[in-house]
Amino acid sequence: MKNIVLILCMVFVGLSAQAQEKKNKNAKHSIEVNGNCEQCKKRIEKAAYSVSGVKSAVWSVETHQLSLIVNEEKTSISVVKKAIAKVGHDTDEEKATDEVYDNLHHCCRYERKK
Repeated sequence: MKNIVLILCMVFVGLSAQAQEKKNKNAKHSIEVNGNCEQCKKRIEKAAYSVSGVKSAVWSVETHQLSLIVNEEKTSISVVKKAIAKVGHDTDEEKATDEVYDNLHHCCRYERKK
C-alpha cells in the first residue's frame, strides 16, 4: 500500500513539473523609453543588446517605443529596463540616476517626468 501511494505521489510531482509555464524564446514586447535623437537611439539599442537574451531591439525617435524580441529563458524585461536606465534613459519602471542623465549630450537630455 505504501508503495502505491509513493508511486502516485511521484507521478503527480512529475506531471506538475511538466505543467509549469514555459518561457517564450521569442517574446515580443514594446516599452516606452525617453530620448530625443539618433544618438539616443544608438545608445538605447546598444544597452538593450548588451543584455544576454535580447534578439532584437529597435527604438523609434518619433514614438519613443522600444520594440524588443527576447528569450525569456535568458532574461526579463526588467533586466533590459535596468540596462537602459544605466546609460541615462528613463523607462516606466526604471529611472536613470541624475548623475548619468546629466552626463548625456545636451541634445539627448529629454524632459524628465517627476
